Amino acid sequence: MKMKKRLLLGLTAALLVSVVTACSGNTNKPAATGSTNDGSSTPTSTTQEKVTYTIYNGVAGTKDINTNETTIGKMLEDQTGVNFKLEFLVGDLNTKIGTMIASGKYPEVLIPDAAMEEVLNAGAFIELDKLIEEHGPNIKRVYGPYLDQMRDKDGKLYILPIAVQVGDYVPDPEPGAAFWIQRRVLEEAGFPKVKTLDQYIELITNYAEKHKDENLTGMVSLTHDWRFFATANPPMHLMGYPNEGNVMVDLNSHEAKTYAATDATYKWLKTLNELNAKGLFDKSSFVDNYDQYIAKLTSHKVLGFFDYRWQVQNGLNVLTDAARKDPSLDAYNYFPLPVTFDEQTPDAYIDPQGGLVTNRGIGITVSAKDPVRIIKYFDNLLTEENQTLTSWGIQGETYEVDDNGRYYRTAEQIAKIDEAFNEKFGFKQYGWNWPSYNANSTLANGNAKAVLYQPEVFQMRLTDSDKRFLDKYGAKTYSEMFAEPVYRPWYPAWGFAKEQNSPEQMWETSKDEITKKHYPKLVLGAPDKFEANWEEYLKDFNKLDTAGYEKWTTEQVKIRVEDAK
Repeated sequence: MKMKKRLLLGLTAALLVSVVTACSGNTNKPAATGSTNDGSSTPTSTTQEKVTYTIYNGVAGTKDINTNETTIGKMLEDQTGVNFKLEFLVGDLNTKIGTMIASGKYPEVLIPDAAMEEVLNAGAFIELDKLIEEHGPNIKRVYGPYLDQMRDKDGKLYILPIAVQVGDYVPDPEPGAAFWIQRRVLEEAGFPKVKTLDQYIELITNYAEKHKDENLTGMVSLTHDWRFFATANPPMHLMGYPNEGNVMVDLNSHEAKTYAATDATYKWLKTLNELNAKGLFDKSSFVDNYDQYIAKLTSHKVLGFFDYRWQVQNGLNVLTDAARKDPSLDAYNYFPLPVTFDEQTPDAYIDPQGGLVTNRGIGITVSAKDPVRIIKYFDNLLTEENQTLTSWGIQGETYEVDDNGRYYRTAEQIAKIDEAFNEKFGFKQYGWNWPSYNANSTLANGNAKAVLYQPEVFQMRLTDSDKRFLDKYGAKTYSEMFAEPVYRPWYPAWGFAKEQNSPEQMWETSKDEITKKHYPKLVLGAPDKFEANWEEYLKDFNKLDTAGYEKWTTEQVKIRVEDAK
């Protein structure tokens, strides 16, 4: 029997949150649709009364904006009569969601991110089955293979994933995560092969020693709020595992084991402790918020860091845009490295093709005055035409089509589509947070859904400096420097849905509290106190029912393995 599960809001991990609030009452019928030979309905213009809803995003880091202030959003408003005011998290997510639940007043559409279980248990989402059956032909086409897996424990649908696989699988030309290093560090060292953590730290240390007058930071790490995983996750990657959250899953036995109290975590934290003792670790890492972290990455002063690309993409885009305008600034751009503990361990930084994330999604709340119009907007967004619009844009303006039907961008188009353009046009606003094909999908005509997954475009977008660095490492894409991912039908384990106040959820909450309490002391404390601080950490950690958590996670893995057969 298929596991009933709630679906992903995202692919790695990330992960954004959206909420929709109606600013007006019931409206007329939504835009009419036709049909196409690929099975999707086609968007058409509407004469409906225009309305504005609010989408609240439970992840910070993006400014509030109306979708009709963007080119894409205005076109979608012309089709549906609907505009969305996008609002994003400020402050603490649990506090914000808790206030909504206590008041019983919600935005019309909510993507509560890590607070998903709280919202579901509060009964804040309406059932979607009837809405999809009556008004969602494109939703059924896109999500059809996954609908049963998306159901809640009561057998009903309450949320949609932000993205699912459609068509053929297209590999990512860039890794999902990496140990990043400034390009000038690699160039000065003669483009060395960097495979181990020790080699990586040595490179950073040597460069900082030679440039003491520049007041450089060797490494910075992100610990703000739920993003603490950017500091806690590296041990599993250094051991050659992909991002499964709190566990590593054996490919053969499918046994899930935690790593928070292993020698790998000890080694990682001791490395940071030693780096800090040399004055090369940013002590503010344990107090800075996300915006401050991104600001430091774009300051030209930070030599290296570990993180997931989706989480630092905005910062990387700023550095890339600057280097395109002034090639001398390319030295401050970052290069991804497949670092593990030893050279014999293959890395796993490229996200593998796997199953569905079941603890993230987007839902319509009980406060929605017109759920039909909202579900029809989502359905209209999932047409082939609009999936092309939100990723490729407008033919002749942001992309072209060759005689073979292949989509591409000209050099001029690539040059103009920078971070500012993405925001004005709407690529940034519609690149995530909405029901969509995922980045690895293909359109019905065979083109990649994600622009940079189209090999021709990726190669065209590379600067001369990009090509020079890749050539030094014998690669044409960044992913070629990393090990190929191995299929894991359960991936990712962090996406398994957990009941509120269940033993496994309480384990995760307690584990997070313990790591946030002890990591600052372990990293920033005197080196001669590290052993004692580690023992204090283990004393607290060993109070948890880790065996029970591992048993539950292993059971979930094996269920998904069976489902995939």
